Amino acid sequence: MDFTPDPLHQEIREAVGRICADFPDEYWYQHDESKEFPWEFYNAVVKGGWLGLTVPEEYGGGGLGVTEAAIVEQTISASGAGMNGCSAVHIGIFGFEPIIRHGSEELKRRVLPRLASGECHLSFAVTEPDAGTDTTNISTFARKVDGGWSISGKKVWITKAQQAERLMILCRTAPRDASPKKTAGMTLFFAPMDRDKVDIRPIPKMGRNAINTNELFIDDLFVADEDVIGEVGGGFKAILAGLNAERVISANAAVGIGRAALRRAANYAKERNVFGRPIGQNQGIAFPLAQALIKLDAADTLLQKAAWLIDNDLPCAREANAAKYLAAEAAFFAADTAIQVHGGYGYGKEFHVERYFREARLMKLAPISQEMVLNYVAEHVLGLPRSY
Repeated sequence: MDFTPDPLHQEIREAVGRICADFPDEYWYQHDESKEFPWEFYNAVVKGGWLGLTVPEEYGGGGLGVTEAAIVEQTISASGAGMNGCSAVHIGIFGFEPIIRHGSEELKRRVLPRLASGECHLSFAVTEPDAGTDTTNISTFARKVDGGWSISGKKVWITKAQQAERLMILCRTAPRDASPKKTAGMTLFFAPMDRDKVDIRPIPKMGRNAINTNELFIDDLFVADEDVIGEVGGGFKAILAGLNAERVISANAAVGIGRAALRRAANYAKERNVFGRPIGQNQGIAFPLAQALIKLDAADTLLQKAAWLIDNDLPCAREANAAKYLAAEAAFFAADTAIQVHGGYGYGKEFHVERYFREARLMKLAPISQEMVLNYVAEHVLGLPRSY
């Protein structure tokens, strides 16, 4: 890896930073409180040409890599937008890998330009109430009908379903016990979000409230044959296409939250005077802030390595999982420290750090829990027996 500053990367940070400057903390506070989708921000990102960043240029995208997508997300998050800002555009910046890598040429030419332009909103639907992380145990089923497939079942924790025109949805097309292995018999579809066939129910939640999260109840949703992504029965392989990259990009959003929290806390520690001096002069305040910076920088460095490995088509699962783990821990430590530095004011909403705290906590759960990261490292890196 070469850590010499890259002019393109600096240009990306500055350009995205200029967009974010028009959407201060107060904007995100208001949208988090009202639970309104941040359309103004979304449209500004679209206008700036940042969606479809990793889509090949021949399909209307930017043709850039995970490294650049990660820079965009960390810059958005660090501005104070946090996960509200990142989740508004995350799938648009990086979320089309299954189509790019496994979709037919006809499907790619038909849908990628609309996705990259922001014209078509997409939700990703894998998780189910009775399966959770055990993806092979999903029960949503697609049965073959004339000209396509009919899908019925339930999905949960589906982001932006209320705005989505399409669903990238993983279904069983053969029973698990009738498949040669448990990862077989699943198929990925580019399905229409037909409101007559899909009942969307919002999930009340702790944070990231400007972006809706939903349960889906699906009854005989028709998907045409030409909207199958990859091979029938090969859906598990298709969704694996972007998992390591998603962990890296999401972890960059976590680092961004941590940096936003640290910035506010450090500024407050310089300005707040108690007992006749700035509270930042006290080591009880200064040391945790210094620790937060070190933790964030360490996570950021491993994230850069993981992104570099992905962009150079090198094995990266160890680094991607470890970086996600470190980023989530560092972000939470920074956000928790920011609240402590602010004292009682940190528990109020005026200084915004309580919002950072709620969103940083999410990153220990998504897109994969810390425990599942440890399971992966224990089994696949250390060679220990599988625990589940």
